[in-house]
Amino acid sequence: MTGGREHLKKLASGAVGLDVEYTLATGEKTRRVYLDSTASTLRLEVVDEALRRYQPYYSNTHSVLHFGAKLSTQEYRWTHDMVLDFVHADPAVYTAFFVGSGTTAGINRVARTLREKRPDRDVVITSIMEHHSNDLPHRKHFPEVVHVPAEMAQTSIGRIDMGRLAEALEEHGERVNYVALTGVSNVTGIINPIYEVAELAHKYGALIVVDAAQMAAHLPIHTTNAADPARSLDVVVFSGHKIYAPGSPGVVVTRKDLFAELEPQEVGGGMVDDVHINRYLMTSEFPDREEAGTPNICGAIGLAASLYALQRVGMETIADEEREIVERTVKKLAEIDDVIIYGESDCKACERAGAVSFNVRGLDHALTAAALNDYFNISTRNECFCAHPYVREMVTEVLAEEVEDEDELERLAELHRGMVRASFGIYNTLADVDKLAEAVRHIAANKAFYEENYERQKSGDYIHKTFEFEPARLFSVRDTVDHWLSNSRA
Repeated sequence: MTGGREHLKKLASGAVGLDVEYTLATGEKTRRVYLDSTASTLRLEVVDEALRRYQPYYSNTHSVLHFGAKLSTQEYRWTHDMVLDFVHADPAVYTAFFVGSGTTAGINRVARTLREKRPDRDVVITSIMEHHSNDLPHRKHFPEVVHVPAEMAQTSIGRIDMGRLAEALEEHGERVNYVALTGVSNVTGIINPIYEVAELAHKYGALIVVDAAQMAAHLPIHTTNAADPARSLDVVVFSGHKIYAPGSPGVVVTRKDLFAELEPQEVGGGMVDDVHINRYLMTSEFPDREEAGTPNICGAIGLAASLYALQRVGMETIADEEREIVERTVKKLAEIDDVIIYGESDCKACERAGAVSFNVRGLDHALTAAALNDYFNISTRNECFCAHPYVREMVTEVLAEEVEDEDELERLAELHRGMVRASFGIYNTLADVDKLAEAVRHIAANKAFYEENYERQKSGDYIHKTFEFEPARLFSVRDTVDHWLSNSRA
């Protein structure tokens, strides 16, 4: 375990961009505190090193007749093995394949395939907590999608309501194709009991599809449960850009039988054994049959490098380290007057991972996020995080304590719908949490000052009246190319 923590320290200190400095509205230049990892994590230096060392040998895959192709084919095959190993999926039962635009592409592929594979099961059950990527694909491909609410925990909304889930499964019975559930909420960081859900869904012949976009970087995933197969997961989907890799190679881990004996949703080169002028014969081999076209080789290698590095540390070690950071964030923010924390704030009653969302009472979420950036160099995210129904419900829950008129409640809920989200990666420290708390405390105590210094735009964003950030002074693709061409030897 000591070795794991030493590896973690080395990985964390080598995150690319961790030491970036910006000049603030005060004129001071400070190091950025990056608290937007739920949107996209910073890359790890070890990932860049793996890609740097691979680049001289880069070649397309699916050939072993020249050296570069042989190397690329071997490493690309290994990336699939690494994915299965990382999520503890039995390679005899599961396959892993890469898709385009992150988790979104993966869940769309899963929804289309399972609708075709199990046509008599035309209902999907999901939760109100879901990112749009784990909601809209099911709505598009299935005639009925049931949204199960979150339960009330000690003081606020917590994880998925297991009682209501059981009722939905009982009501729709053999019509339920699968239950699609996030492992960790991208809004609150609340952890769902995915293995309990799997066991319950399997009793009704339903599958479980886990959106692990927010889970993979923070918690261990056990896809196969040999001791209790009912608690195994059927499909797991996640993305590289949320687990320290560049770009967004999406990954689908699925039982092979769910995709077998169907024509793949995407066809083209690489997924066929033979093609004639009037017919083609698709391959039965996984993952080739699900990866038509030239693959994102560098994206897959970068992701696999990250997964292997994290595996060397141990995801249990990472979960333990991050739990302390999340619990400290909740505690520190809860101590500040006029700060609202969304979702159950008792971390013992309702575990969290990776994120905490909040608002300063009386301030627009966009103003709070702008002030955190401009005056304190703290990068957070605001608005609804592509989870509109969940955010709307939690904002309404807080407002209902203060507003009795239902029409006024609805108006205010729409007007103020949004939050500020602080989210974490392995590179964040307790000192980062303390800086966030200190900054939020200052903003909450000096609302008038910040309101006076910003103008609200039609977009809903807030722009400082006198301070302006000029991105092109730091980086421009065009300037970079011009400079290289002007200064390189012919």
